Amino acid sequence: MTIYIFDGSFEGLLSSIFEFYDRKPGKVQLVWQKYYVPGLMQDTLEIVTDEARAKRVWAGLQKKLPPEWQKRFYWAYLSENPKTFQDLFGFACYIFDNTQGAYSNFGNAYVMAVSKMERSVSRERHRMKAFIRFQQTADGIYYCPVEPDFNVLPLIAKFFRERYADQRWIIYDVKRKYGLYYDLQTVQEITYEFVANVDTRKVQLPSELIDEKEQLASLLWKDYFNSTNIPARKNMKLHIQHVPKRYWKYLNEKEGKN
Repeated sequence: MTIYIFDGSFEGLLSSIFEFYDRKPGKVQLVWQKYYVPGLMQDTLEIVTDEARAKRVWAGLQKKLPPEWQKRFYWAYLSENPKTFQDLFGFACYIFDNTQGAYSNFGNAYVMAVSKMERSVSRERHRMKAFIRFQQTADGIYYCPVEPDFNVLPLIAKFFRERYADQRWIIYDVKRKYGLYYDLQTVQEITYEFVANVDTRKVQLPSELIDEKEQLASLLWKDYFNSTNIPARKNMKLHIQHVPKRYWKYLNEKEGKN
């Protein structure tokens, strides 16, 4: 078996697929570089990410996959799951090696795995859209830290740009140390340096950084939430199913309840 070591990027994944068909080494194990542990007697190849090769592979997949499955392939990649990277590699090879429509064979392990992971990423995307709570800073920017299981920021940018088109905002992924910044015109990717004056480990901004009206707005929202709650219809099991506890720290209406 040959171990392909790649940089974790989408282009790197596609470059690995190109390299496989160029070399035809037999069985391949695809490993994200940051998880690779060198061992004795290993046959390894470090994949160099090549944008031109990646484009050729993606163009080939686009010819054999309908738009829905192209989306599933990319969304599954955003899971950043090591096993899923291997599944995507196997899925691409399966699609290239078989006739048109192979993607509809859910008896194939790779087809099933990619479809299942895409659903998980889609669910996390939906939750981020529902559970994000912004805090207004003193300089008028709305800020929210998040820590999603998957790298879903690319999938929610359009939703928040359209929903909050008249506000400058930052959604920062604490786990991956990058974020999105909307400046009233475009959404751009930002790095940690952009929010270096903020302790991203903490959900709540310190009082000196928030707008003077923010605390009042937070209090009003909590009052609204409590006033619309009906204790007699409380079903905590169902509630946690729809709003898992790991998201509670981002919801000001849940402050002190986790």
